[in-house]
Amino acid sequence: MEKRLIECVPNFSEGRDRAIIDAITDSIIAAGNVKLLDVDPGEATNRTVVTFVGEPEEVVNAAFAGIKKAAELIDMRQHHGAHPRMGATDVCPLIPVSGISLEECAELARGLAKKVADELGIPTYCYEAAAFVPERKNLAVCRAGEYEALPEKMNQPGKGPDFGDRPFDEAAARTGATTIGARDFLIAVNFNLNSTSTRRANAIAFDVREKGRPMREGGKLTGKPLKDKDGNPIMQPGTLKGTKAIGWYIDEYGIAQVSMNITDMNLAPLHVAFDEVTRAAAARGIRVTGTEIVGLVPKRALIEAGKYFLHKQQRSTGLPEHEIMRIAVKSMGLDELKPFNPEEKVIEYMLAAEEKGDKKLVDLTCKDFADETASESPAPGGGSISAYMGALAAALGTMVANLSSHKPGWDDRWKEFSDYAEQGRRSLDTLIALVDEDTAAFNRIMAAIGMPKSTEEEKAARANALEAATLYATEVPLHTMEAAFDVYPLLEAMATKGNPNSVSDAGVGALAADAAVHGAYLNVRINAAGLKDRDAALRLTSKAKEIAELSTARKDSIINIVNNIIDK
Repeated sequence: MEKRLIECVPNFSEGRDRAIIDAITDSIIAAGNVKLLDVDPGEATNRTVVTFVGEPEEVVNAAFAGIKKAAELIDMRQHHGAHPRMGATDVCPLIPVSGISLEECAELARGLAKKVADELGIPTYCYEAAAFVPERKNLAVCRAGEYEALPEKMNQPGKGPDFGDRPFDEAAARTGATTIGARDFLIAVNFNLNSTSTRRANAIAFDVREKGRPMREGGKLTGKPLKDKDGNPIMQPGTLKGTKAIGWYIDEYGIAQVSMNITDMNLAPLHVAFDEVTRAAAARGIRVTGTEIVGLVPKRALIEAGKYFLHKQQRSTGLPEHEIMRIAVKSMGLDELKPFNPEEKVIEYMLAAEEKGDKKLVDLTCKDFADETASESPAPGGGSISAYMGALAAALGTMVANLSSHKPGWDDRWKEFSDYAEQGRRSLDTLIALVDEDTAAFNRIMAAIGMPKSTEEEKAARANALEAATLYATEVPLHTMEAAFDVYPLLEAMATKGNPNSVSDAGVGALAADAAVHGAYLNVRINAAGLKDRDAALRLTSKAKEIAELSTARKDSIINIVNNIIDK
C-alpha cells in the first residue's frame, strides 16, 4: 500500500531574526514525526518559507506547533517587509504527495484552521481547495488589504475569517490572521533551450502557459493590444492548463530557459509539459536540450514520465522503479546541467533515506537474508520466507512478460505483455512488503508477552494485547496466501501466451507460488490455534484452507501446460 504523505509549506512573517526562525522550526520538529526539507528566510521580504513532509496526522500536529510558536514570538504590529502578509503565520498550505487526495488534504486543512482559531484565538481563513466559498480559493482575495485591513474586515459579513471571526482586538492585532488551505504540489521546472534569446524564450512561455499572451489587432505582434469593455487586456490562452511560465537568460549556464511552475500535475503532468514546450520551441526553430528541476519533486511525477516515454517506445512498463526513473531522467535531460540524483530530488526517497537505520529484511542481500533466517532468532521464519517465495513467483511471471514484450516478431503485442508485467510488479511489491510485515507481526506478539502482569488491570491489558497481536499474526499470512494466489493468472498467461523459450520460468513461478500459499497456510493454522476467539479462528482457517486447496489445482494445471510445451 502506498504510504500516505503530505507536504506543508508555511510562510512565517519573520526573515531576519534567526533565533525566532530556529525556535519555530524546532517546535515543528519536536511536535511531529516529520522531515524538515527546507528553511528559506528572506531579509527584504522579512519572511521565511519552511517546507516539511510526513504522514498527514504528524504534519498537521507539526503545523499547529509552528503556528503556535510564531504567534508567541512574532508581533505583527512591528512587522514590515516587501512581501504581502496578513499574520505571524501568513499562509499554511497542505499538499498531497502520495497515498492521499487533495480533497482529504482540504478536510485536514479545515480541521487545522478550526483548531488554530479555537485553541490559539487566531482568526483563520481557508483558501484554495479548502475554501468554503469559490472566491476564497484565491489567496489574494483572503489577504486583500493585508494586515492593515483586518480591523475593517473582521466581523464584517463576507469579509471576516472563516474561523475565529470577531471584532478586531488586541490578540488579533498581535497575531494577525492566518490563511490555511490545501493545494496541489507545485513543480518548479526550467526547460533549457539552445538559444540565448530571452525574447524567444518568453514567446515560447507565452505559447504554452495557461494565461497565454495579450491578443493584438490583426493577430500581429506589433498590433495594438485588444481590451475588453472594462479596459482589461484580452488574453489568448496558452496550451497548458495549470501552468505559469516566463522566459529568462541564465548567466551561470549561458543559455535561455523557459521557467515554469506546474501548479496542477493532473492537468499538466511533467512529461506533457516537456513535450509541449519542445513542440512550441521547435515551431520557433529552437530545441529543448534538457530540463532542470528546482527543489523537490514527488516520485509519481517521474514514474508517470518514465512510463509515458516507455510507451512511446512501445516498451514494457512493468520494470523496476529505478529503471523507469532512469528513463524519465534521460528522456527529459534532467541531468544535462548537473547530475540528477533521485535520492536528493525525490521526496519519497529523501524520507526513505531517513529511515535507513531501521534495516528491513528486504534490504538485505540474498546471503544475508539466508544467514539471518538461519540464526538462533525465531524471526524471520516461515511466514517471511513464504512471502518472499510469492514475490519470486511474481518476479518470474513479470520477467517472462517483459521478455515477451520485445520478442522479435511480436512487436504488435508489446502493450499486451506490458500490461501483464505491470500486474506482476503490483503483486511483487505487495508480497515484498509482506516479508517484513510477517516479522513485524511476530514482534507484536513478543511485545505483548513481555507486558507487565502484576495487577488484574495489567493482566487484562496484556491478554487483550496478546489476542490482538495473535489475530494480526494470523491475518498477515492469510494476506500472503491471497497475494501469492493472485499471481497464478499471470503465470498461466505466460505459460500459454508468453515467450515459449521462457515457459520453464513460468513453471518455476507456479511451484514458488504454491510453496508460498502452503507455507503461509501453516502459519495461519499455528497462529489461529492461539486465538481465544474461536469464531475468528474458524473463519480465518476455513478461508485459508480453501485457498490452499485451490492453489494445488492451479499449480498442477500450469505445470501440465509447461510440461506439454517442453515435451513437444
